[in-house]
Amino acid sequence: MIKMLDIMSLLSRAAGERRAVAWRRGKPVSAQGFVRRVGAWRERLERGGAVFALYHTDAVEFAAALFGGWHAGKTIYLPGDNLPGTCANLRSKVGGYLGEFDSAWNPVSPPEGCGAAEADDFGRLDADFPGLVLYTSGTTGAAQPIEKKLGQIGAEIATLEATFGALLGTAEIVSTVSHQHIYGFLFNILWPLAAGRALHARKLSFIEELATLDRECALVSSPAHLKRLPETPLWASIAKRLRAVFSSGGPLPFQVAQESSRLLGHLPVEVYGSSETGGVAWRRQHAESGISWRPFAGVDWRLDPAERVLEVRSPNLPDREWFRTADLATAVADDGFMLRGRVDRIAKIEGKRISLNAIETLLSSSPLVSSVRALALEGPRQRIAVFIVPSEEGRCRLASCGRRGVNVALRKLLSNSIEAVALPRLWRYLHALPTNGQGKITHAELTALLERESELQTKPRSRLLEKSAQRAIFELTAPSNLLYFDGHFPGQPILPGVVQLDWVIRLGQECFDLPAGFRAVHGLKFRRVIPPDMPFTLELDHRPGAAALDFKILSDLGTHASGRVLFGPAHV
Repeated sequence: MIKMLDIMSLLSRAAGERRAVAWRRGKPVSAQGFVRRVGAWRERLERGGAVFALYHTDAVEFAAALFGGWHAGKTIYLPGDNLPGTCANLRSKVGGYLGEFDSAWNPVSPPEGCGAAEADDFGRLDADFPGLVLYTSGTTGAAQPIEKKLGQIGAEIATLEATFGALLGTAEIVSTVSHQHIYGFLFNILWPLAAGRALHARKLSFIEELATLDRECALVSSPAHLKRLPETPLWASIAKRLRAVFSSGGPLPFQVAQESSRLLGHLPVEVYGSSETGGVAWRRQHAESGISWRPFAGVDWRLDPAERVLEVRSPNLPDREWFRTADLATAVADDGFMLRGRVDRIAKIEGKRISLNAIETLLSSSPLVSSVRALALEGPRQRIAVFIVPSEEGRCRLASCGRRGVNVALRKLLSNSIEAVALPRLWRYLHALPTNGQGKITHAELTALLERESELQTKPRSRLLEKSAQRAIFELTAPSNLLYFDGHFPGQPILPGVVQLDWVIRLGQECFDLPAGFRAVHGLKFRRVIPPDMPFTLELDHRPGAAALDFKILSDLGTHASGRVLFGPAHV
């Protein structure tokens, strides 16, 4: 049985065996070097407050600071991001910030060098020490702190190894998810360190990067990444090196699970749980229906008889009381359960928990907004829509700046506290929020309002990602109700090339000082089609001396179109 609380002894054995505990930029990180880095952090943190916030994208440095803090007797707060709003909310709770925070928060700089500590210099961690505080969104919209004792975390690590250790063997751990959240924190950091498996300092931006590895590995991923596996000949070589694929953050659609199995050679192991409960159950979808969630050893569960809400009890929780989740479920014959939706107003967007109440609270703080309701829309990509009744000031701003101007102002308000992937994609401004016969604002009334919108769109959904004097990058999506999909082509709509070119010209003229007239287009190539609701990136490079605009349209699939547009009067 692995013992996360005695991890320095495990690392001492790894040092004796000269095993790498991690990889960074293709080079091994030795156990001895890691232990000395932990010692340097411990020495740095022995002075100062009792509580620190930790954010670092390098998993090795993150782990060294984490264990250095724990062995210095410090409680570590684990924010999901380092956005200004998140940091401000932590200010009254922590005595300092560790790692990659803006200089405005005076972060404790990583100490230079590796120190001289040895594994024997560290004692065993106390199981009752409240070593970790995570933040998650609650049903009220306010971020809720969740305290974890080290014994709780250790119990969960032991359960993971007992359940999946034989499946993984000695495989290294590679990941597409952040370790700033409980899933990545356990799977990317603590479990591999405690089980003697090498971790990787940087998470993958694309799963295809696995092709650069020549050692056995297990992939820790999410529905957001597995939904976007492109067709590539690399999968054959990648599958040979994979021992397992894990997914968490939301249930995988059956078709995605099967496609992942086809391309990666392994049916994903899906893990169900939350920041509050830790891991609750797991499954593999061998069949399209009836595949229940199997509880982990030591996890008890029951259903509220009236509301069918799932309740759990396990060593991962702070006590032996029953914890009421926000998930509806039904029992099945094999002692497992099926999930049937949620009872709170938390949406999962690209694997991230987003409080609709939090979005509404933030927007309501704007003088432009009288009332607001947020809604999560299901589809190929889950999106958030907001329905806003503007204030008098808001109506004046709409009249003077238009919807785009108001959208920009309200998105900026949200961006300090809401991650970019979860910002609203649909904005509707109303005279009043729709209600049902009982005077209640319901999900059905809001979705019906969207369905009644018959106006076909002529513009893309657009978000400016980068802007400089000579370069602009947009994220664009052609909505499914775009006018130009009508008849092009029935049953398989694709975005016409002439429309793509029109958007290039219009956005280029909005961003740069270009002549009004279109003169010519050179080197125009269309390589891949663009279907409805697929996000893509438009890169614009302005050539002032030639009154020209180079453009490239890209997505995860590759390049869709490219060329150069010339502006000015046409030659006669």
